[in-house]
Amino acid sequence: EVQLVESGGGLVQPGGSLRLSCAASGFAFSSYVMSWVRRAPGKGIEWLSNINSGGRSRIYADSVRGRFFISRDDVKNILYLDMNDLKPEDTAVYYCKRFGENDQGPGTQVTVSS
Repeated sequence: EVQLVESGGGLVQPGGSLRLSCAASGFAFSSYVMSWVRRAPGKGIEWLSNINSGGRSRIYADSVRGRFFISRDDVKNILYLDMNDLKPEDTAVYYCKRFGENDQGPGTQVTVSS
């Protein structure tokens, strides 16, 4: 059974940083392109970033490029998202998922507010 469990969210002031983690199990994590997506209040899912198998290629949405950094640990089967210079518009529930698949975890809430 595929399991994805996100963690690391919380309340942070504008300009602050957070590191999200996603613990993966039930599939060959190292073989998959992995993604981070988010859903802001009242909005649809927004794709944020992909990282390829092996971690040598990364792509980002314009809204987060230069502020967010995706990485992976294929030994521990963990996906990360380092988020810097956070803005109120980054407030959302953040999810990790296998690229092209419908599975995702329960998500972790990020709230950016002063």
